[in-house]
Amino acid sequence: MSSNLKEKYFFLKLRVSKDPDAFGELYNIYVDQIFRFVYFKVSRKEEAEDLTAEVFLKTWQYINEEKEAKEINNLKAFLYQTARNSVIDFYRKKKSTESLLVEQKNESDEIEENWSRNEIVDSKKNPLEEMQLNSDIEEVKKALRNLKEEYREAILLKFVEEMSIGEIANILGKKRGAVRVLLHRAVQALKEAVRE
Repeated sequence: MSSNLKEKYFFLKLRVSKDPDAFGELYNIYVDQIFRFVYFKVSRKEEAEDLTAEVFLKTWQYINEEKEAKEINNLKAFLYQTARNSVIDFYRKKKSTESLLVEQKNESDEIEENWSRNEIVDSKKNPLEEMQLNSDIEEVKKALRNLKEEYREAILLKFVEEMSIGEIANILGKKRGAVRVLLHRAVQALKEAVRE
């Protein structure tokens, strides 16, 4: 059974009978993606794990509310929306703007550290090409840190999570055309930031 068909099967089973085993299977399918999305935004493993667990708990509770469970048409988009809202709530709880700015700086530093540890290595490349590639990656990382949050989020969803325009539109609560424009602007801003 293909993974897409498997997801649809478990989601249908979940919608019809609220089967906890079906939810468990869907959890296994999506947990790594949601964790990666949350971790990119909070950059602390423990907080990302807590928020990811919270996302799935909220989703399970929402599904078990009789009147609203039928409203979920795309579970993946619903999970990402819930994750996005959980991250927003997480930062709201921090209350002070100074605290938020410190967290964003730490996030940028930790993301840079994590990316530096995961260098791209290709045995077919010579050391000079590898040094140039690592230098280019560093430039992109620095440029990403300087982009607006909505641009970083759009780039993350499209190029890291490899989502379609429709999926991104569902997550961000925007129309497809608006997402296309947002992605275009985000990529243009990234290109300009890299050139500087």
